[in-house]
Amino acid sequence: MKKSKAETAETRRRIIGAAAREFRRRGIHATGLAEVMAAAGLTHGGFYRHFQSKDQLVNEASEAGMDSIVAKAEAAAAEGADSGGLEAIVENYLTLRHRDDRAGGCLLAGLGSELARADADTRATVSEGIAKFADVLASRTRRRRSEAAKSDALFMLSALVGAVTLSRIATDPALSDAILSETKRHLERP
Repeated sequence: MKKSKAETAETRRRIIGAAAREFRRRGIHATGLAEVMAAAGLTHGGFYRHFQSKDQLVNEASEAGMDSIVAKAEAAAAEGADSGGLEAIVENYLTLRHRDDRAGGCLLAGLGSELARADADTRATVSEGIAKFADVLASRTRRRRSEAAKSDALFMLSALVGAVTLSRIATDPALSDAILSETKRHLERP
């Protein structure tokens, strides 16, 4: 029996979601298509009904991952007690929970070095996501000039991603925790 367009679209979304989680958890190159499809509850044979290549899946999973982290930042800002929501974004991003949840965490912190070597389409997709994330941060800074706000946002984004990445690398739990807490302290506004 042939699936409806809605069922096919839902299956495709399920594959993209599973791929985004598995890529963040294990890495892009360490994750095979069979593992992605199994995580989506499907057989490997159905992959090519939805995607032309693994590169296409990486691109779409990267887009979904960037959309997710931007949405989480916007939600944290909306719920934040501070005036612009910037501190809430920092608090939400630099958590032990985020550090420890590789599969559900930020695409940039989980796959940055692999994405730097991805194909041009995927790098362009992730670049758009980086710009959106930076815009979320810039719109919440206290700077009046847009150039200064954008500069602050790019610094902040780099610090956030770098802190989670380094905290995941550190084998000493005290060092890992300190990376997060010290970055948070430096990013807090007076």
